[in-house]
Amino acid sequence: MNIILLGPPGAGKGTQAKILAKKFKIPQISTGDILRGAVKDQTPMGIKAKGFMDAGALVPDSVVVGIVEERLAKEDCFDGFILDGFPRTVAQADALKEMLVSHGKAVEHVISVDVNKEELLQRITGRRTCKGCGRGYHTVFDPPRVDDKCDECGDGLYQRDDDSEETMRKRLDVYEEQTAPLVTYYSNESLLRSIRGTGSIEEIQQAILRILEGVRE
Repeated sequence: MNIILLGPPGAGKGTQAKILAKKFKIPQISTGDILRGAVKDQTPMGIKAKGFMDAGALVPDSVVVGIVEERLAKEDCFDGFILDGFPRTVAQADALKEMLVSHGKAVEHVISVDVNKEELLQRITGRRTCKGCGRGYHTVFDPPRVDDKCDECGDGLYQRDDDSEETMRKRLDVYEEQTAPLVTYYSNESLLRSIRGTGSIEEIQQAILRILEGVRE
């Protein structure tokens, strides 16, 4: 089962991908994770990526696709995979399709996790992290017992720069410009199914499973 999860930052794709990976015993493949892993392991594509990263340049699509291809060639992907955070652009989607065809594979399911912008902003900008132990909190959904203090170690909490409203709005704008067109792309491929990314983790999980199990029947 080869799955792509689409959705804006904060939609909960990573959480749902981990649940699916455990249930179906196939790996969750996060572009950021495998990029860092390829650089650390000094794979051929990892070495190329490091050159761009050290120069402060964006890693080009050809290298990112190459790193994904290296990862999908591993044995644990033989029965399927879950792509989380890739593809990010139509160009990457085209490259992924060509790469999978060359290996006799194809994307089988594309699920878009939809959440409106204001809810995403609330989810992300409410995040807080302990300066001491790193535990995460949320000002609305998981607040500490004492304002701005960690329940575990008592150290202060802070908001990461990536979680500020200004940064988050910019990230959402980039998503709309570059990644949202993938919804049209995969709709035209008759692969896309959309769900609302609101409600409990269990409710969202069940919505995804209904799609996957329905297609598989």
